[in-house]
Amino acid sequence: MEKKKGRPRNVETEKAILAASYDLLLENGFGAVTVEKIAERAKVSKATIYKWWPNKAAVVMDSFLSAATSRLPVPDTGSVINDIVIQVTNLARFLTSREGKVINELIAEGQFDLKLAEEYRSRYFNPRRLDSRRILERGVHRGELKKDLDIELSIDLIYGPLFYRLLVTGEKLDEPFIEVLINYAFEGIKSKR
Repeated sequence: MEKKKGRPRNVETEKAILAASYDLLLENGFGAVTVEKIAERAKVSKATIYKWWPNKAAVVMDSFLSAATSRLPVPDTGSVINDIVIQVTNLARFLTSREGKVINELIAEGQFDLKLAEEYRSRYFNPRRLDSRRILERGVHRGELKKDLDIELSIDLIYGPLFYRLLVTGEKLDEPFIEVLINYAFEGIKSKR
């Protein structure tokens, strides 16, 4: 997100705002979080928050991203299938944790709040998708995957079932499901060396 120009942010104040926003998000869900409540908990003025973020969705996404990013490192084991298994397993664990369940709430709220939907797509999902793209591109480069692989469609093929279970069916996102899913997906996208 592009930061507003002006005086640089006070790091401690920014941390307090992000912590307050994240705590409120976990405690009450996105719909109940307000800039007023964030300001009150962080012991800052609303003006300070609005000076640094354009709206509630942006500050909430920053707080969520600062907490979530460290939980989803990008693996590079030398094997595309191992990397994808690790990445999908880590993502499934995160999505089913209390912190990860915030994604459900953000997606749901995003159906009515276009600014929030734009924030979570551009700042959370697009970077995760880019991570997946890099893993698959390494697999193509190493000859593990088809040279003419449609990477964007492959990402949808691998990750779509996670979100279908998470948001629609409510079925488990466990390791046996992930292994079967990835083995099925890789039957169609791996190189036939």
